[in-house]
Amino acid sequence: MVISSLADTVLRQIETVQDTVNEILFEPVIRIGVTGLARSGKTVFITSLVANMLDRGRMPHLVAAAEGRIEAAFLQPQPDDTVPRFDFETHLSQLTAQAPKWPDSTRAISELRLSLRVRRAGLLAGLQGPRTIHVDIVDYPGEWLLDLALLDKSYAEWSRETLDRLQNREAAQEFAALVGETDGMASLEETTAKTLAARFTDYLNAARAAGFYDCTPGRFLLPGDLAGSPVLTFAPLPGEGTGPRGSLLREMNRRYEAYKREVVRPFFRDHFSRIDRQVVLVDALGAIHKGPRAVEDMRGAMADILGAFRPGQNAFLTQLFQGKRVEKILFAATKADHLHHKQHKRLTAIMEAFLRGAADRARFAGAETSAMAIASLRATTEDSITHDGQALEVVRGTLLDSGKEAAFYPGALPEDPSHLLTPAREGAENWLDQDYRVMNFAPSPLSLRPGDGPPHIRLDKAAQFLLGDRL
Repeated sequence: MVISSLADTVLRQIETVQDTVNEILFEPVIRIGVTGLARSGKTVFITSLVANMLDRGRMPHLVAAAEGRIEAAFLQPQPDDTVPRFDFETHLSQLTAQAPKWPDSTRAISELRLSLRVRRAGLLAGLQGPRTIHVDIVDYPGEWLLDLALLDKSYAEWSRETLDRLQNREAAQEFAALVGETDGMASLEETTAKTLAARFTDYLNAARAAGFYDCTPGRFLLPGDLAGSPVLTFAPLPGEGTGPRGSLLREMNRRYEAYKREVVRPFFRDHFSRIDRQVVLVDALGAIHKGPRAVEDMRGAMADILGAFRPGQNAFLTQLFQGKRVEKILFAATKADHLHHKQHKRLTAIMEAFLRGAADRARFAGAETSAMAIASLRATTEDSITHDGQALEVVRGTLLDSGKEAAFYPGALPEDPSHLLTPAREGAENWLDQDYRVMNFAPSPLSLRPGDGPPHIRLDKAAQFLLGDRL
């Protein structure tokens, strides 16, 4: 085991040196990880970003595009032969069809390579020709990133924290009752283990649907080909230690450790450790609508995510990164088109406040971080209406469930983010003076001019943050 670990470390160091030499001497590669928290729109973000990089008419804040230095953009086969390709063409055709629809969310890791031929800027522009820069976009579920926290926890610690959290959650009552009836010291019965795992999975799905983000282990929600395997057949149980030989508690311990070893570590070793830039998409409006507890839970999830980018305290991560750090992390509040533009600054300020608190909790330093309010694909138009003698700034769009056109006013976000964060920290059940609402809009039919990508809000600023210094 030790020899295998040392061999992996040496091989990774050799691969890192080879990649660095290739990038310096030949064609640079930028690997961008894209993940999201609970229905934040990863698929639409990647599809619109790539479409707008291919046709850059709506990218004025991407400096290299505004200066005309991007001579060409084209897709190429991704370099990782064992990773599925992100199905860009299918997703784009769904968004731009005569009757457009939102694409299905991806449920596993995928990758896409976008290559840019870019003229150099400054003094080198006249001395050297254009160079090709490869942008590898890696799409993976946010639940997988949150699994990193498990590497620092024993089964007993994880069980204690999980069981404490679900005490006051209605969706957890059935599972909590089952745990109360279960004797962890009794002999292992596979039917008991499977029932516990099934009820725990039901709870995790219900918690995610209710807007909670602490839904680990993430593969319980997205099992793929691991469904039904022992590595996904465990659940939290009370009790210290590992339990006697042959007991249910001891087997739960063993399967939890197998999950970390066989599922979590390979993902971080094979994919996460190679990322240069990271995008974390957050449905902040959805969390605000669900109430203070969902907001506080989201803030905690952002701290856990930032913790994934700070090797040093975790010996596994320190060995994994071998001095390589993620350079930039963008936290983007999606669905900004659900608000009138006059409220966008408030949404951005709320995201910045979330980020500050998360960074403090994670004791994070090293990468450049940014918070931004975006809409990957604009699905609404803005309007002003009079209601009870008061002018309201609204957005208009087609409702997803009914297909009807509607004007929507979600409520005024506070200018001071502490008006949201303070009640959330204090465990308030509801907002005292406001009722924040959300609507689900269908994508609008598009009529794109030649050279224009899909309409968006600040996607060009996001691209400039992620890529501008390398272009």
